[in-house]
Amino acid sequence: MTDQSDVHSPPEPPARPRKQEQEPASDEVTEVAPGVLRTQLPIHMPGLGHVNCYVLEDERGIAVVDPGLPGPEAWADLQDRLGRAGYRITDVHTVIVTHSHPDHFGGAVRLRAEAEADVVTHATFRTLVSDAVVTDSEDSADLHVNDLDAQLAAIERFFKRPAPWGGTRSGPGPEFLARLRADYEAYGEFSFRVAPTRPLTDGQTIRLARREWVALHTPGHTHDHLCLFDPEYGVMFTGDHVLPSITPHIGALNEHADPLALFFESLNRIGAMPDVRIALPAHGHPFADLRGRTEGIIEHHAERLDVIRRAAANLPDGTVDDFMRVLFRERSWGDMAQSETYAHLEHLRLSGEFVRSDEGGLARYRRAE
Repeated sequence: MTDQSDVHSPPEPPARPRKQEQEPASDEVTEVAPGVLRTQLPIHMPGLGHVNCYVLEDERGIAVVDPGLPGPEAWADLQDRLGRAGYRITDVHTVIVTHSHPDHFGGAVRLRAEAEADVVTHATFRTLVSDAVVTDSEDSADLHVNDLDAQLAAIERFFKRPAPWGGTRSGPGPEFLARLRADYEAYGEFSFRVAPTRPLTDGQTIRLARREWVALHTPGHTHDHLCLFDPEYGVMFTGDHVLPSITPHIGALNEHADPLALFFESLNRIGAMPDVRIALPAHGHPFADLRGRTEGIIEHHAERLDVIRRAAANLPDGTVDDFMRVLFRERSWGDMAQSETYAHLEHLRLSGEFVRSDEGGLARYRRAE
């Protein structure tokens, strides 16, 4: 029998094709550049189905780039993929973390503990969990105390601080805090509290896979984002800075006034680099046209800025939440969408196109006269 409630319903829109970055992790191991293997670790995050964990082989053993999420399941996946490549955890001498998001640094603390691996990041690397405890502590020595409940409470307070555009954020859910507790009880340390042993600055080199790689500071997605370039074979690790079919989140919850401008500068710099033959992203498949992809991402954000400009005519003194509802589909509304909207509004304000007022505890924006 036909459900009469559906007789006059409009047809369902066709399903959108799955983006590369959403594909579930394969257990295949493939060589993508000389001495560089691609493995994929499962993750379940909005818009993402895997993270690429690259394995770089040399006479010392292996280095790994972005060793996945924290926790026992992710650790078992990492062991499995290394085993498929013919290696063990104890073969890892270096961990390269492209930036401070948990699907990239999650395995670093345990690799440091179990393999005595160096942890390589950009010099500005820091996780929000570390920020939380520092911000909440009167004395930096509190970072080293073993009062689990006090540290979890500090983290929860940090995430629930007022947003820079006014109002409050939803803060971490119970699942996030439960994961931190489980990690701490299993390892005696938060896997979100990564201590780099070899921080790199822009232009420094590091020897991996029997050749030199150049560190490139690429702020935008996060301020501490690190890309690595191999000029010998033209290989670029792009992390989340440049992905093949989606654009990374640009957040504004840091001390930098215009992260979108930093992102544009970083994209232009990476796109202009000569002799890049293959880009190795943190999600999705390796690709060749790095310059074309950076130009496409810049164009995407330029279009987003245009959406805000057009919406301003109907949103005089609009809040971040008002503009977010224009910029994003309803399923994406929330903290991250607000943060990215704020980054775009502040970019327009700092360029002189918009002005801001703060009334009733909320930032409000309008076109400049």
